Amino acid sequence: MGGCLPRERRLVTPSLRPCSRGALAISLGPVNAVEILALASSLSLLAGWRLYFVTFVTGLAMKTGWIDLPEQLAALDVLANNWIIAIAGAGAIAEFFADKVAWIDSIWDSIHAFIRPVGGALLSLAIVDPGDPAWQVGSVLLGGGAALLAHAGKAGARTIVNASPEPYSNVAVSTGEDVATVGLLSLAIAYPVVAAVIAGVLVALSLWLVIAARRALRRVFAAVKSTSRDEP
Repeated sequence: MGGCLPRERRLVTPSLRPCSRGALAISLGPVNAVEILALASSLSLLAGWRLYFVTFVTGLAMKTGWIDLPEQLAALDVLANNWIIAIAGAGAIAEFFADKVAWIDSIWDSIHAFIRPVGGALLSLAIVDPGDPAWQVGSVLLGGGAALLAHAGKAGARTIVNASPEPYSNVAVSTGEDVATVGLLSLAIAYPVVAAVIAGVLVALSLWLVIAARRALRRVFAAVKSTSRDEP
């Protein structure tokens, strides 16, 4: 059928079809409670890594007609505002380069220790039905907590990577985060549950690596201190 279908409840079958603007629109289809929560959590987790990029891509995709939001997600229309897209795009460019330079990335992460969780909470609030106060509180806690968890794993891992004397590991890790964000963001639009599971595993893995690396560093420092004491 020609044209974009009206925003109404549909079966959960993401599909590509021609839109009136001549572009391909992604139909999210009706989104049940599980998928809404999965989409909110996955976008919030990604916001803990790349808040500006997630906001920019989502807003631009909606602006160009690539994403046809169902009725439940109509609140996300605000992301298609020209000013929000421009600000998010500028922030994404700045973050892309700042994240590649050792220690500057840690300063950037420190500045965004508050901004990313708030951004994740607002994204989650826009996705989850805002009509019920209980869901409002739950979505804010879900989004803010997910973004904070992802941010903590990213910032902690990056601090350890920055301790490496060579500069290439930092660029490699940052590029890996870029690729993971793009892939998971695309997956979240089509299959939110799968994306939420993968994002959760990646965040858990990053947190585990931070804990394991810190333990290893403590053992190294303890060994060095013990050796220095034994020397005459």
